[in-house]
Amino acid sequence: MTEPPKIKQTAIAEVGPSLAQIAGRVLNRPLLLHPDKADLILHVLQGRIGIDPLQDITPESNRFVGTYRRDNGSVGSMRVENGVAILPIVGSLVNRGAWIGASSGLVSYEGIAAQLREAEADPDVRAVLLDIDSPGGEATGMFATAKLVSAVNKSKPVVAFVNDVAASAAYGIASAASEIIVSPTSMVGSIGVVLTHLDRSGELEDRGVKPTLIHAGAHKVDGHPFGPLSDAVRADLQAEVMKIYDQFVGLVAEGRAGRISSETIRATEARTYLGADAIAQGLADRMASLDEVIATLSQPPSGARPQRKGGPMTKTTQSEAPASDVAAISPADLQTAVEAARTEAHATGVTVGKELATARIKAILTAPETEGREAQALVLALETEMTVADAAKVLAASPKAITSASIADRAAQEAELGAETPADHRNRAERSAAGWTKAVTNANARFG
Repeated sequence: MTEPPKIKQTAIAEVGPSLAQIAGRVLNRPLLLHPDKADLILHVLQGRIGIDPLQDITPESNRFVGTYRRDNGSVGSMRVENGVAILPIVGSLVNRGAWIGASSGLVSYEGIAAQLREAEADPDVRAVLLDIDSPGGEATGMFATAKLVSAVNKSKPVVAFVNDVAASAAYGIASAASEIIVSPTSMVGSIGVVLTHLDRSGELEDRGVKPTLIHAGAHKVDGHPFGPLSDAVRADLQAEVMKIYDQFVGLVAEGRAGRISSETIRATEARTYLGADAIAQGLADRMASLDEVIATLSQPPSGARPQRKGGPMTKTTQSEAPASDVAAISPADLQTAVEAARTEAHATGVTVGKELATARIKAILTAPETEGREAQALVLALETEMTVADAAKVLAASPKAITSASIADRAAQEAELGAETPADHRNRAERSAAGWTKAVTNANARFG
């Protein structure tokens, strides 16, 4: 028996950032990054730049990709649990690139923005949870991302959970959320800017390499790594760092308005704080676990109307329903609310019922058909549930009551009972017997 031909499997290498690309994002650029992370990156880069072979980056690498299948069968770029879109921000932050991910330890502002917009447009999402574990990263892109978080928060609550680091740029994004929640060991803060310059002249000299820079424009090669910084270039770079720092402080103060001031932010001197200290400093709001935060956000806001699937979202501003007020109602509070609603509904129903009943009675008693039939109309109005229209039909078909006026009219037109007339010579006994016979006949015909 001939064995089937073996299928040749070709391993496809996962595309990732090269050291040269990382160096280009780190060196001589202002970073909103925790100093420990910056030191680690520099340690990795030291002596390795230019040695590792560059990996090919395809055009697809610049597009944010990644999908999750939802419980309802739809596909999206993030996990949605009970109406809560969970957006992980894990790793160092860079501006662009789908070639970055968990395996590289990087996450892009481009990807975060794409997921935020998707969550805002998704009718099945009522809240967004930023699950943050990041030391920060590039300054470029962070401010726009924070502004987008603030914009989405106006239509759907966006809550940041520090799990377990939100430093520098990562904290800048978190500060735009409606609430920052921490664990006892969460680290937040590091509101500052760092710019690193490497002077590699000694290294090159040891290797016998002496670079020559030919350029046009006096500042074209400011900050080059082949020699020390001049005082003028250093001053320019420091001014750039201070400008970004001022913007960073303003962003956090705006996002945390009423909880921490610009002066207090500057007084931290880019320190980091743990758990309760972060709350005391105004950098965080409360402590909770990730599961507790998801459970709370899964509850619809009090008084919210259910949205029809696929229908338009009803946008709620922060002033109408602050995210900090969104909480799960206890069974006792729910029962109290139900009883209050039932009592109010009963009272309203009684009032409305009385008004309707009074209107019905009045309509029956004042109907044209009631004239001459007042007693019967009163019975129909008070002792039955007959509608006005049906009561009018019954009254119209009923004889009118005999009044004293009608008896007098008839008496004036007829001979007095028992009197003899020329036309009738029967005696009184015969006329009386005839009258009784007629009465009995009529009664039998009516009631028999």
